Amino acid sequence: MKFLDQAKIYMRSGNGGPGSVSFRREAHVPFGGPDGGDGGRGGDVVAVAVNGLNTLIDYRYQQHFKADSGRPGAGRDRSGASGKDVTLRLPIGTQILSDDQQTVLADLTYEGQSIILAKGGIGGKGNAFFKSSTNRAPRKSQPGETGQEMWVWLRLKLIADAGLLGMPNAGKSTFLSAVSAARPKIADYPFTTLHPNLGVVGIDGKEFVMADIPGLIEGAHEGAGLGHRFLGHVERCRILLHLVDATGTDPVAAWQILRRELQAYGGGLYDKPEIVGLTKLDATPADYADELAAALRAAGAGQVMCLSSVTGSGVTDMLRQLIAVIETSRAKDAEPEEVEPWSP
Repeated sequence: MKFLDQAKIYMRSGNGGPGSVSFRREAHVPFGGPDGGDGGRGGDVVAVAVNGLNTLIDYRYQQHFKADSGRPGAGRDRSGASGKDVTLRLPIGTQILSDDQQTVLADLTYEGQSIILAKGGIGGKGNAFFKSSTNRAPRKSQPGETGQEMWVWLRLKLIADAGLLGMPNAGKSTFLSAVSAARPKIADYPFTTLHPNLGVVGIDGKEFVMADIPGLIEGAHEGAGLGHRFLGHVERCRILLHLVDATGTDPVAAWQILRRELQAYGGGLYDKPEIVGLTKLDATPADYADELAAALRAAGAGQVMCLSSVTGSGVTDMLRQLIAVIETSRAKDAEPEEVEPWSP
């Protein structure tokens, strides 16, 4: 299945059915009075977050969604049938934005969350509704209310606990494949990863979700390389793992470039907790790792750890550091909010 994290769709809710103008016609009842029923309600367009989806590819081939209109009312006080709703099944983490791509209409963050995006029109009243003591035979009814229509953007931001960042060919996909059952494409050339990958990582009986996104290069916020549109998939992460290739020309400069890209992107990524991981240490001299870690700390990096995804050296310690931060963040989210006591 192809990965698609952005789509534009058109939606329209159903119109309400018109009310009926009718009079009771029955033998030996010369003045039966009005009995026109109300029109049915138009169908809604509803978005629902479902589990098991991680792409918007279904909305690549169908962009128009229209709910049914309500049926007209009829005589004998019969109301029209309501129109059927249209349900959009979306992955957890999908944001729904208006046509300007700025206003967030909904943010689906948990399974089963639903929201009515376009409400169906209300059915019109039949002439039986307008009967009164002074108007015994009304001959008017209401048309149904018009439904709503709009273009919206669907933008998927994957739900993950930890996000993998780094320059192209920094070893992110190799690390993900070493610690989870995910099997991303791995090769010895840059930009091997063209779309985000998710993997479930287990350590000491605990699990968390890790997201790997395509590598960033200098000027990504201006569209260089693959740009920075995939950074949205790590906005929800509790911690970032920045992998730095220890065999690169200037690892410290590579770390600084990516930090500048995070700052230019915004979204709170620059201020998120971060662990810097030096990778590919199996291909460097034994004492080189300590020198490089010291240089990174001097440049402003916080916690720096050394690892090798090929030999497994340092991987377990890295995962334990990640899960410790994630568990702390989860516990903080689970704490009830303090409410200030009311005082008259």
